[in-house]
Amino acid sequence: MTRLDWSRHPVVVAPMAGGPTTVELAVAAARGGAFPVLAGAYLAPERLRDDVAAFRAASSAPFGVNVFVPSPDPPSVAADVMAYAELLAPWAAAAGVDLGQARWDDDAYAAKVDALVEAAPPFVSFSFGWPSAEDVARLHAAGTAVWCTVNEPEEADWAVELGADGLVAQGWEAGAHRGGPVDSGREQPVTLDLVAALRSRTDLPVMAAGGFATGADGAAALAAGASAAAYGTAFLLCPEAGTSPVHRHALVHRRGTTVTRAYTGRSARALVTSWTELYGEAAPAAYPHVHHLTAPLRAHGRATGEAELVNLWAGTGHDRARELPAEELARTLLAELRA
Repeated sequence: MTRLDWSRHPVVVAPMAGGPTTVELAVAAARGGAFPVLAGAYLAPERLRDDVAAFRAASSAPFGVNVFVPSPDPPSVAADVMAYAELLAPWAAAAGVDLGQARWDDDAYAAKVDALVEAAPPFVSFSFGWPSAEDVARLHAAGTAVWCTVNEPEEADWAVELGADGLVAQGWEAGAHRGGPVDSGREQPVTLDLVAALRSRTDLPVMAAGGFATGADGAAALAAGASAAAYGTAFLLCPEAGTSPVHRHALVHRRGTTVTRAYTGRSARALVTSWTELYGEAAPAAYPHVHHLTAPLRAHGRATGEAELVNLWAGTGHDRARELPAEELARTLLAELRA
């Protein structure tokens, strides 16, 4: 199995599904010495294969891939989703948009695992749940290290039992979806506290994530016991990122974030908008049902530049993000972290 030397690559570019993570961003960040993680969520398995191949064609640097584990599909959520759809209907009608069809899907999970076993990247991380023991064994046999995302210290016990090689410690400050296996909806530990708690609970290496914008932030995580520090929001303003124009503008000009289920039915940190303010409390815990329900409205917001209709994912450190090319930002973060 691949042995990753995090002392050589302590700065990680976190996976940002839905557009911001691009092969170009990953390649440029790798040139700057960072460890990029490609976002496999929402991609067709063929596209995931193509992205891995494109990265390898452009770079010999180590890299990783992240995938979402399918969420539960309890029948009880149907009524809650329908009620939320009725609440959103006037909001969508005012924008001239039909809401999508609320539904469950597994994001082609099994086919993506097959693709990753075949491609054998050095590192694969899982979010939203746990891979099966069989999936872990197959990836290990291919030489791939398997990491699991956690939001609570107790979740480390499950990862250890599963045979995971490391933990992505996603703190409360992190932007976008909460990646742990249980979407509790309650406030969870901040990044440095989570790292410290995990280090006292397990010997597995820990990658810290959440709210980082400078190398000094990463250095603090390493001092708390992390092996590496993951940066997501910090790279959203890079020209190589696939961040939409309306999202870029909001990251610079808006203040204040909130953790909400309003957009997808899963808790996620985003910039405050009218949508989060008006409907955040009403949104049910129903991912990916709500994700599909609201997708047309969010796409309309991105296309027209209407920020109030867009899931503006952002960590708490978004106001310190720098508009730099990814290679320069990676080098800058590494220099600051090692200073």
